[in-house]
Amino acid sequence: MHKTSAWPLALIYVGLICYASLYPFSDWRYQGVVPWAYLSSPWPKYWTGFDVTINLLGYLPLGFLLALSALRTSRGRYAVVLATLAAGVLSLTMESLQSYLPMRVASNVDLGLNVAGAWLGALLAWGMEELGVIERWSIFRARWFVTDARGGLVLLALWPVGLLFPAAVPFGLGQVLERLEASLGDILQDTPLLDWLPVRDIELQPLVPGAELVCVMLGMLIPCLLGFCIIRATSRRLLFLLLVFACGMGVTALSAALSYGPEHAWAWFSEPVKAGLVAAMVLALLLLGVPRRVSAALVLLALGVHLDLLNQAPASPYFAQTLSTWEQGRFIRFHGLAQWVGWLWPYATLVYVLFRVWVRDAKN
Repeated sequence: MHKTSAWPLALIYVGLICYASLYPFSDWRYQGVVPWAYLSSPWPKYWTGFDVTINLLGYLPLGFLLALSALRTSRGRYAVVLATLAAGVLSLTMESLQSYLPMRVASNVDLGLNVAGAWLGALLAWGMEELGVIERWSIFRARWFVTDARGGLVLLALWPVGLLFPAAVPFGLGQVLERLEASLGDILQDTPLLDWLPVRDIELQPLVPGAELVCVMLGMLIPCLLGFCIIRATSRRLLFLLLVFACGMGVTALSAALSYGPEHAWAWFSEPVKAGLVAAMVLALLLLGVPRRVSAALVLLALGVHLDLLNQAPASPYFAQTLSTWEQGRFIRFHGLAQWVGWLWPYATLVYVLFRVWVRDAKN
């Protein structure tokens, strides 16, 4: 038996909903009304199809994941009800907290759409269970992946989300040093601790083509090696490898198209990037048959080199302007979610692989 990946994915999705609902987390204040006053407010006179769709679909994955988690427990018969109630409580809390944010508007319509979306997602999970789809997935997972593959599957599912955020180097997740230094400087401003921060002698410079090639190669190779840590057979690793490359390139092109316009969808596909992708493919093919333990060690090595090189480059100079104007701010909160996933994904992967190696050593 294996542990389901639905529960950790549901928890992560709850965090993303909280971020999207309470962004920008500033200017909290009591505005003279109780937090639940919106429940009895009249329906808004003006609404858009986008608002309806995003509130309905935004909670659908949460309902699906919560119901899927419940279906794997003794409370499976109540999965739809439990998932809908849990999502409803979350939406009620988020809408109530929005009453304290001047830039956000609490809405009973949003609450209703959120609950309806969660209910539809829960029904989808229940229907898939009744039709045997979930059972077939369990059989597929048992054939493809090791028993304790839950953490790796969650990380692999989040990798494309992190790629949606424009990066200075394609597939360059985890570029946080420059932002971290600036944030610490702002926090410690006018305090004696400011003198403790290291001071750069020179500004960060863009990576030279050779370093960019290595970053691209490692950025694509890391999720492949992570998959090798949990996939059983070499032939299945080959199929997974092809899927990773197709997904990575497709999502990166989508990110560029959404951020800078469809005409720039492949502007990132430069000569160093092409060479890096070819090198990553060659290395991944050579490493198809390595044991899972060796794959984990290679992930640690690749992450160390990748993060060191990547954090010597400045952040993308175009993203701040793009974020403020892209679709008139319509998707700003959701792009912010991808940003956080892109920042944290390599470090979560580092912790996961270290844990796997440590547990294996402890068992031995």
